[in-house]
Amino acid sequence: AYMTGTIINGIITDQWRIVLISIILFLLFLVPLSFRRKAKWAEYGLVAAFFVSLFVEMYGVPLTILFASKYFFTNPDALPPNVVEFNWLGVGFGMDAAMVYAAFIMLAGSLVIAVCWVSLYRNSKKHELVTTGIYAFSRHPQYVGFLMVIIGWFIGWPTILTAIFTPILVYKYIRVGYKEEKEMMKKFPEYAEYKQRVPFMI
Repeated sequence: AYMTGTIINGIITDQWRIVLISIILFLLFLVPLSFRRKAKWAEYGLVAAFFVSLFVEMYGVPLTILFASKYFFTNPDALPPNVVEFNWLGVGFGMDAAMVYAAFIMLAGSLVIAVCWVSLYRNSKKHELVTTGIYAFSRHPQYVGFLMVIIGWFIGWPTILTAIFTPILVYKYIRVGYKEEKEMMKKFPEYAEYKQRVPFMI
């Protein structure tokens, strides 16, 4: 029941402009991730696939809901109640408590990414190792923020495809962090000392 997500009086379908806007907005999170290392299209492809599948199901064709409704009958009265309702681009949205909780996780992750982007951008011309600010608490806070966004979306709107992509992305970006560290060790000898005193992610 909870997996259906409550959208005020029904399920949102065929809202392709919202699908497109949402995909573009969330793919922008990839920009700050490329400041410390060269972009890898395979990694970005996984992220793009996650967001495309997520938003197509949310606002386009609800495949998971159609599958669940066929094999698992759900009493509409058993759905968790909305705690937040609003309109965006002429479409009504409703969020239950779990969706609101997930939204806070995504917002916090987005703020972490923004802070990382500012820190790295300010130091991009200096070609120095960034170890201050948020990087004094985590060696890879940009990935922490990004994974918070991914996990937040999965909590708020779990689907069959995002259930597959979420653990893959978590594993992938933890691996990316370790690969990045090897590159940073070669580029900055002082990274070894930084690695000893600051945790990997959290």
